[in-house]
Formats: sequence, C-alpha cells, structure tokens
Amino acid sequence: MSKRFVVLLVVVATVITLGVSLERRTESAAADKVVGTGAAGRITKWLAADTVGDSVISEGTNGHIAIGQPPIDSVLLMVLANSDGANSAVRGHNNGTGRGLQGSSDGGIGVNGVGRVGLNGLTTSTDPNDPLAAGVQGVSSTPGVPAGVFHGDVHVNGTLTKNAGSFRIDHPLDPENKYLSHSFVESPDMMNIYNGNITTDRNGYATVVLPHYFEALNRDFRYQLTVVGQFAQAIVSEKIRSNSFKIRTDKPNTEVSWQVTGVRKDKFAEGHRIQVESDKRKR
Repeated sequence: MSKRFVVLLVVVATVITLGVSLERRTESAAADKVVGTGAAGRITKWLAADTVGDSVISEGTNGHIAIGQPPIDSVLLMVLANSDGANSAVRGHNNGTGRGLQGSSDGGIGVNGVGRVGLNGLTTSTDPNDPLAAGVQGVSSTPGVPAGVFHGDVHVNGTLTKNAGSFRIDHPLDPENKYLSHSFVESPDMMNIYNGNITTDRNGYATVVLPHYFEALNRDFRYQLTVVGQFAQAIVSEKIRSNSFKIRTDKPNTEVSWQVTGVRKDKFAEGHRIQVESDKRKR
C-alpha cells in the first residue's frame, strides 16, 4: 500500500469523524434551543420545557413591580386580583409563632386596609381566659397615646370590657383651648337609668310615664324621689305597671325629681351576664 493511499484513507476517516461530530453537535443544539416571545417589561416564565413567554408580573422602568396589571409610579409593589369569597389578593401564613404578615412605616401608616370591611381580624384561640387572644390588637407603648382611634361611630356586637372609661369633648366654656372629660357610671349590674322631674297636681298626685319598651327591657325596678323647692314628703304610691308609676306628695303642686333604674332582661343580656368576679390567668 502506497503512502499516498494511506494518507488518503486517514483524510477520509477524519472527514467522516468530523462530520458525525458536527452532526451530533447540531442535533444537541437543536434539542437545547429555547423559543418564545414576550412583551417589554413583562417578567418571563416557562410555558413548556423549551418555551418561554409572559407571566402576569411586570416591572416598570423605575423598578416598581406589579402583579396582574401594569406598574404604577405611586406603588412599589402592586397586586391586582379578581377573586370572590374567601380568596385573597395577598395572603401571609406562618407555621410558627411569628407574624403571618407585617407592615411598618417610619412616618406613615404601617398597614392600610380599604374595602367594604377595611380590616378584618379573626382569632383562632378557643380559650376565653387567654389574655393575649384577640381578633385585632392595638398596642401603645407611650402613656397618653391611644392604642386605637376611630373616626366615626363604633358598634360592639358583644360585651365591651375595659379598665376605665370616659368621654372627652370640647370644653363648652373654652372649646378652642380645652377638653372636658367625665368618667362613666359603673355598676355590677347591666343597669339602665331613667330620670326626670314632675309636679304633682292640686291633690298631690302625679303619674310618671316611662318609655313604651320599659317593662319589656327591664326588671328589678328601684326608685328614688327628691322634693324640690320646699319641705314635703313624697312616696311612690303605685309601682310600675303598664310602663308608668304614680307619685304622691303630702302637699299639692310639689315638684319632684325622680329616678328609676332597671336591670336589662332582653335576650342578649340574659345570655351574656357579666361575671363580676373572676380569677386571673397567669401569663
């Protein structure tokens, strides 16, 4: 075999080997090729093993992020959802004892809720004596700074428990510069108070008419009478019946200041009596 023929065989073998190698590389490159299109600013996601496309997450030119809508300049992270029922646009959950969701602000509002119900809290505790259990908790570390402020009417569908209570209004004699505060009247009973002034007739009799719902709402009636303007005697001549009672004085045309109290007996009160004394649970 001539040297020229041997060289020719080597060249042919090399060409064949290179061809096979190049073919395999081409096939591999074709298999690894990723295709897809997308919109500017839209974060990419995998649509299939070899295909990418747009996700619902967008990033603006200023770095603001939005999910479900284009970014807006006033919000660093915006989430827009179209869901009903118990579904949430954003939900945080912690399997431990830490916070599921936290918001903070150095000089503004840490968490702001706007909606038909602006903020909803639900406690999962089943211990009524747990001092830390609460659907919503407000904390103030500075004396005089309130833990909660409500601008508008407040309704408690249950029993309101407090350490103290007062009302504060503009001082009627100096509303521009002073407040006027009064403490609540406290009682161990779920008590209602009714009062007024009445003058007996020429025979010393008077009938005090109470609200039409009085006897439907109250029980355990108690009376107080104070004669005004002169020395005279006054008694309750007939107790409450048909939402009224009668007063008699030993002198005619006598002014009497009266007060009647009753303990609530409506359905809610009967089912939620206040426990006057209770033991403290150690924290």
